[in-house]
Amino acid sequence: MGVPRVTPGTDPADGHLPALTAAVHALHEVVRGHPEGGRRPGQDPPALARIATRFGLSPFEADLLLLCAGVEIDPGLARSCGEARGLDDGALPTFGLAMAVLPGPHWSAIGPAGPLRRWRMIEIGPGDILADSPLRVAERVLLELVGAPQLDHQLTPFAEPARPPAELAASHRRVADQVAAVWTGRDPLSAPLIRLHGGTADDRRAVMVAACVSAGLTAYEMPPRAVPGTPADLETLSRLWEREALLADRALLITADGGPAEPDGYDAPAGFAAATGGRVVVSGDRWRASGTREVVAFDVPLPSVTEQRTAWATGLPSPAHDELIDRLVSQFSLGPAAIRAVCVEAGTVAAARGTDLAAVAWEVCARRSRPRLDGLATPVTAVATWDDLVLPEPQRRALHGIVRQVRHRARVQHGWGFGDRAAGLGVSALFAGGSGTGKTMAAEVLATELDLGLYRVDLSGVVSKYIGETEKNLARVFDAAEASGAILLFDEADALFGKRSEVRDSHDRYANIEVSYLLQRMEAYGGLAILTTNLADALDPAFLRRLRFVVRFPFPDAGQRAELWRKAFPRPTPTVGLDPARLATLQVTGGNIRNIALGAAYRAAEAGGPVSMAHVLAAALDEYEKQERPLTPAEVQGWT
Repeated sequence: MGVPRVTPGTDPADGHLPALTAAVHALHEVVRGHPEGGRRPGQDPPALARIATRFGLSPFEADLLLLCAGVEIDPGLARSCGEARGLDDGALPTFGLAMAVLPGPHWSAIGPAGPLRRWRMIEIGPGDILADSPLRVAERVLLELVGAPQLDHQLTPFAEPARPPAELAASHRRVADQVAAVWTGRDPLSAPLIRLHGGTADDRRAVMVAACVSAGLTAYEMPPRAVPGTPADLETLSRLWEREALLADRALLITADGGPAEPDGYDAPAGFAAATGGRVVVSGDRWRASGTREVVAFDVPLPSVTEQRTAWATGLPSPAHDELIDRLVSQFSLGPAAIRAVCVEAGTVAAARGTDLAAVAWEVCARRSRPRLDGLATPVTAVATWDDLVLPEPQRRALHGIVRQVRHRARVQHGWGFGDRAAGLGVSALFAGGSGTGKTMAAEVLATELDLGLYRVDLSGVVSKYIGETEKNLARVFDAAEASGAILLFDEADALFGKRSEVRDSHDRYANIEVSYLLQRMEAYGGLAILTTNLADALDPAFLRRLRFVVRFPFPDAGQRAELWRKAFPRPTPTVGLDPARLATLQVTGGNIRNIALGAAYRAAEAGGPVSMAHVLAAALDEYEKQERPLTPAEVQGWT
């Protein structure tokens, strides 16, 4: 038996319809609650009234949603629907049945553009005729109506609750209050897109969660890999999230750092943020806005030195030495929550080992803030010390000056006020000199002395022919290393530097932009950044002026080469008859000397005896041949 064809507003011919109408009316009173005047002042409106208001439902659409929900709540109503449809058991309602029993019916209520369909609040089952197709309320909407709200099961693979921060720096609290103020009093769907940049990802997450707490919202987070990769999937997820934002006052954080797009060029995080209404926050420094949606951007600063010092002084066991706090603040840029975790771990480890807290705190900081530079830089195991470095005194003084500025930067710049007088007080250096003159070893010595990680970045692999890609690659390196204070060693600066020629085309102009961007990030970087180049005379003076230190590594003279030969063979190596003064006649750098010494050691090991001048001579011939250089008789005169 089909649904009775009736004219809305007339007495239905089927005897079951009056009973169904009465049942719907009774459910209507229960779910809608008492009239406005019967509620206590300040009492929240019933769920159905709130949903109708937020989604813009007409009275008929609200009643239709109630009817669909009623058959799930009340078995008697489901039986009445079944009887009205000529069925023996309970059944879902149909649109034709709703038009027969509900006042003010209109066909647009079931149209794809209507709120019930747009927001996926009801689902239409299979049927030959639209009016006879069964209607079911969405599970998420039903749970909201019965007072058991929870995140839609279709969203749980893509969004997870954001962890609330244990504490927030004062500067971050101010940003969180500004974000909450933007949301306050705004309709969720008309709220602007919030963009958070600067700071660390953890800092931006903490600001977003704090803003949600202030605004009475629940914070969720969508990792970048969870964003659908196709526009069709994105549209479905967008509608579901918008429905969630309207139902339950939720906000969503999307991490979008401008990473590689899909193979077809589609940038999923950016596309999702632009297409999705509701209170959405995008976290990332390199996210590019798209679409016409209003965007309000906030910069999340790194915690100030004062804030970090306060956190360290509070977390470290009393009395905390100012010198230790100065060192920690100078090298590591951590928020209050991270500092608190370091203090707890360092105190526990120091007590268990019976060691000094200062050394343990530094160790824990270095490990916890180790930069995520996989694929961007190569970690270098720094073992060289000052004793291994053979350089003229002016160069050694310059290196000691670098150590001094890195170690005491926080006290001078912030404690003594120099940081308030000028911008760009990062410690940046250029090591210029021929291959093998000690540039990399000097960087290792600095890392050993400062007890910091050293990472080599090959600029030839960072520089891209595509406009904007070089800056993006550099930004990824500096962002990843910012909190750690690691030493960044940019090898092969010749790939980017060189005297600027006259700007004749766009390529010249963008090359200068890339260099300026690199120098800008080096000036602002919280750690030590070192550039190396083999072309000391090909550098633009305008660029050199922006570097704090320029250390030129000369070709070693005879005395320095003799000293390098004395240090070339480790103490356990058996040697016989080696004369550093005669070996110094070889016109080679320290790097060549290390190669020759190693080759001679292998030759001696094969011969089963100690390293001799003959072994060094044979290894020197190999090294010269590798460099396509002739070994002159004068260089080896009197060796054998």
